[in-house]
Amino acid sequence: MTYEWVKVIHVLAAISWMAGLLYLPRLMVYHADADKAGELSETLKVMERRLLKAIMTPAMIVSWMFGIWLGAIQDLWSEWPVWFILKLVLVVAMSAAHFWLAGQVKLFAADKNARSARAFRFINEVPTVLMIGIICLVVVKPFL
Repeated sequence: MTYEWVKVIHVLAAISWMAGLLYLPRLMVYHADADKAGELSETLKVMERRLLKAIMTPAMIVSWMFGIWLGAIQDLWSEWPVWFILKLVLVVAMSAAHFWLAGQVKLFAADKNARSARAFRFINEVPTVLMIGIICLVVVKPFL
């Protein structure tokens, strides 16, 4: 029974984290086009900060904690199957994207963003590609 509940919490946290990773760059698309001294910019600063601090970062932490626990329950940490190693690489890349976006939130908060809305449209695709890879590896478990 523990395995199922650990998995449920891990999946819920991962979905919450992904929702933020998909939404935050979209907010940044609008923010990059907004007047730095305007009301919209100030509203977006609040939205970005709250999304990052209240949803994304806690969800990332819970995803990692329960993912590590799942790996222990399934004894993946001693077996190290190839699909699991590749999944870990993609999750580390997802975490790097998270921290990079957190840095962008700080730049926007200081009115120091130098990237265009078009750049953030492109960046918005990175978490999607990583998510597709992670899901394929977990469900299909290739290289067994």
